Amino acid sequence: MLEQLSSVFFDEANELLDNLESQLLTLGDNPNDSETIAAVFRAMHTIKGSAAMFGFTDISSFTHEAESAMDQVRNGVIPVTGELIDLLLKARDHIRNLLDAGAEVPENYKQVSEQLIIAFKIYVSKNGGNASLNQPVKKDVPKIKKEDKLSFSWRIKFRPSKNIMKNGTRPELLIKELTEMGTATVVPFYHALAPLSEIDSELCYFSWDVILTTGKSENDIKDVFIFLDDESKVEIEKIDLLPGENNRIGEILVDRKDVSREELDKILKEHRQLGVILVDKNMVSEEQVQSALAEQQHLKSLTPGGQVATPQSPASTQTLRISSAKLDQLVDLVGELVTFNARLEQEAQEKNIAVFKSLSEQCGRVVVLMRDVSMGLRMVPVSTLFSRFRRTVHDLAAQLGKHIEMATVGAETELDKTVIEKLNDPLLHLVRNSVDHGIEMPEDRVAAGKTSVGTVTLSAKHAGAFIMITVKDDGKGLDRDVIRAKGIQRGLISENDNLSDNEIYNLIFQPGFSTAKSVTSISGRGVGLDVVKKDISTLSGTVSIETEKGMGTTFILKIPLTLAIIDGMLVTIDNAKYVVPLNAISECIAYSMPAEEKGQRFVTTTNHGKPLNCINLREFFNFGKEPPAKQEILSVYDGDEVYGLVVDKILGSQQTVIKPLGPLYGNCVGINSSSILGDGSVALILDVYQLTGLIKNSSKKAS
Repeated sequence: MLEQLSSVFFDEANELLDNLESQLLTLGDNPNDSETIAAVFRAMHTIKGSAAMFGFTDISSFTHEAESAMDQVRNGVIPVTGELIDLLLKARDHIRNLLDAGAEVPENYKQVSEQLIIAFKIYVSKNGGNASLNQPVKKDVPKIKKEDKLSFSWRIKFRPSKNIMKNGTRPELLIKELTEMGTATVVPFYHALAPLSEIDSELCYFSWDVILTTGKSENDIKDVFIFLDDESKVEIEKIDLLPGENNRIGEILVDRKDVSREELDKILKEHRQLGVILVDKNMVSEEQVQSALAEQQHLKSLTPGGQVATPQSPASTQTLRISSAKLDQLVDLVGELVTFNARLEQEAQEKNIAVFKSLSEQCGRVVVLMRDVSMGLRMVPVSTLFSRFRRTVHDLAAQLGKHIEMATVGAETELDKTVIEKLNDPLLHLVRNSVDHGIEMPEDRVAAGKTSVGTVTLSAKHAGAFIMITVKDDGKGLDRDVIRAKGIQRGLISENDNLSDNEIYNLIFQPGFSTAKSVTSISGRGVGLDVVKKDISTLSGTVSIETEKGMGTTFILKIPLTLAIIDGMLVTIDNAKYVVPLNAISECIAYSMPAEEKGQRFVTTTNHGKPLNCINLREFFNFGKEPPAKQEILSVYDGDEVYGLVVDKILGSQQTVIKPLGPLYGNCVGINSSSILGDGSVALILDVYQLTGLIKNSSKKAS
């Protein structure tokens, strides 16, 4: 049991550290953000307390020192600077190392702890704080900066005169000014509102109650109404009820002087809902009850210190932590169920028994729901991936002396967690390449008419059955001549080769290729982009480049949404069966091949009045037989344009369990995986993006 609890501690601590890194980088950009400062402190405090509970004293004692320093930041004693952010990031990394070490902490880790503690003391001391960090700071007594004031809750009753707007005063702006002074709850009263036919647009029919929690004084509140006309009335009184407590509605009404204590005691003896009784007896109006209820909620939402409490999301208390291994096992079992259901459907069609077919259809619907739910469990937003690179950009920029920001677009886009894990390394290489080779030094950027701060942007969006991830920088772009010269020097191309720009740029994906003039800890060994190409290929994806000299470079990755189960369209070519991902298909078209195009790999037809460039898969896969008189075309979208795949016959859609091909078939163009059909035969899954890429290149050569 203790081992299981320790495992939970490690999981939660690692999650806190992941969030902590992001919070520290955000704090570096906004040093005065009190919410982020509080979040960093809470993370340190939680890790310290949990580590002490499970007996990890080295983690607890070290984290306590960092937490104590953050407490002084939280209380405004010491400032947040770049130096402190770097120190906290080092502390965060060190806590991670201590977690990995477990109960037996190496001696060198203890030395690092001591060095970092000394560094914290030096920073705190030179910035006017208390350097005796080993003395715990009392958390029970709130510290107040000299310029701050205690927050109190006020009850403000604003009853404007009917003619207030004729005097040039806008009462809604007065209410708005009140809400900007702190945390406010506004209750409008509209009992005096006239019928629509009698409303005068120059008259005011409303009044308001405002419950305000603020550090401002009563005089500050009165100043809001300083120019009020004599007929309007304002009552301001301090609320003596405790914030954060479950104050009864009767207590609030008594405190508001809406009812007396004696009247309240008498009413309570009737054992009915208080508000209903009071309204029935005309002791208070329905609006007064509503105002008191709003005050009750306002006070309940405050902490005892008078601050707004952050409510926990109901969903957060219902979250269940499950190991990824169990999730993978579930998806594998659902995959087997999909294969079994395909066989069941085939048998039902062949036997042609009505009851059997009905049960097969019902089973199919259940399997589809199970597949969607299990796959949904594995889908996670790419923000979990993108957030890892903020630290990379921060550290590399500091190391290179560059000023670089990282931006993200479409971080909420979801992708299979297995794909996410396999994308980490290729994206890391692309980000490092953009920071090192792409973004110029600040002085070079200014000389080129740019801002001194460069930007690396990571974006994600859906494109059919694929997700498109881009890594873009606004740097100097790729130098075609330098890359070509390096390619000639390494023997990859010759002087006489007439290559397109894309063919030249793709040389950077060759193993050992580097344009760096010297080997550093960041680049120069020719290892990186070749790994990107290889890793993306194993994911059945593609990588391409768009660049403009002086404007920047964009690396575009197209990755399948999932590596487990997809909806596919089953087609035949001769006697072979293939699967095309259903999300990539836009429509199906009947087709008769002209005699002059028979035997050609690439053909063109017309669809909706526009030319449609196609690939003849019978010729591409070298079947070598006469095609049938009637064929069909699958119109597919590759994220940019629409192309056609010519097949013999379309059999219909079905769920497809993806089975990877062995290494022997790794270089098969146009095919990326396989699937087992209901009859036990194997169908190959076509790589739509490779095939459309071939069509695209053939169209360019033809033109």
